[in-house]
Amino acid sequence: MIEELLPESVVAVEAFGDEKSENATLYPEEERIVARAVDKRRREFTAVRVCARLAMEKLGVPAQAVPTGERGAPAWPHGLSGSMTHCDGYRAAALVRAGDLASLGIDAEVHAPLPDQVFESIALPAEQRRHRALSTSRPGVHWDRLLFSAKESVYKAWFPLAHAWLDFSEADIELVTHAGAGSHAGSGTRGGFRARLLVPGPLVGGVRLSAFDGRWLVADGLVLTAVTVPHR
Repeated sequence: MIEELLPESVVAVEAFGDEKSENATLYPEEERIVARAVDKRRREFTAVRVCARLAMEKLGVPAQAVPTGERGAPAWPHGLSGSMTHCDGYRAAALVRAGDLASLGIDAEVHAPLPDQVFESIALPAEQRRHRALSTSRPGVHWDRLLFSAKESVYKAWFPLAHAWLDFSEADIELVTHAGAGSHAGSGTRGGFRARLLVPGPLVGGVRLSAFDGRWLVADGLVLTAVTVPHR
């Protein structure tokens, strides 16, 4: 599913439930990260790293550990860029050779409304106005959850370039549906989005970015978003 949102240069591997964590082993540097984690966290951590190692193999790269680095971001092997995500019942990893993309970010969420008060804390006034319009015209999509997921993907693509925090309030995201997209999740509603940065963006190839572009899909009870940043 997630590969539908990504260019051909990106390799994606996904898993449903715990199919990738059963009988899987972790590298010592990964094991230390989840040594005291609860079982659910450990299974998610393991499954998504199995996905990452399978993606490495598809790229012709030997499977390697994926420990956490700065601010908990994945520390990818030299020459690779990637992103991982997991939610209840779904895990995915997307990898690309660093020469093909400057950065990427993916996110998966269960297609359900955000908990009370969360939307107001993550959405800018302009985003809230657009949310009301989208909820009226396309009530079968939980646009609040989709916005949250888009912001997560933007952050995951931003951080490897900027090495700094990006707050929910520092990117204004406009969600759009593609022509002919279905009107409810069961039909595979899809579209795109643009995240206008409200703070100075990172430099890519000497060009300071002012926005990130992404794509989204709502299908099979999931919200999936992806952002790719090309080289300049």
